[in-house]
Amino acid sequence: MNEHPANQRPWGMNLNSYLLLLHLSQLAGYIAPGLGFIMPIVMWISNRNLYPEVDRHGKEVVNWIITLFIYCIIAFVLFFLLVGIPILIALGIIGVLFPIIGAIRANDGEFWAYPFTIRFIK
Repeated sequence: MNEHPANQRPWGMNLNSYLLLLHLSQLAGYIAPGLGFIMPIVMWISNRNLYPEVDRHGKEVVNWIITLFIYCIIAFVLFFLLVGIPILIALGIIGVLFPIIGAIRANDGEFWAYPFTIRFIK
């Protein structure tokens, strides 16, 4: 017997807690490289049909991961011109701050669009 999607709980959590974890899962990439890219994508794909909020937040998180990766490649190239060092430091700071701010807002039931994000998935 299938439950109506409105009654389902993503991964057994309430929606705001799930969205908080979705945003914070990106930070796992600093501890276990690769995990921070795979975990949010798995979370988004596995539950995007349950709630429109999961799809919206998931797209934001995935777009930010792709954008951050592209910015890091650009900064690495510029690193050899000594311009990339401050850019890498800035990317490290915003790479941690944006998911935390997104998680806090998601836990409060709000949506926060990460600044400087390139929209690959609409």
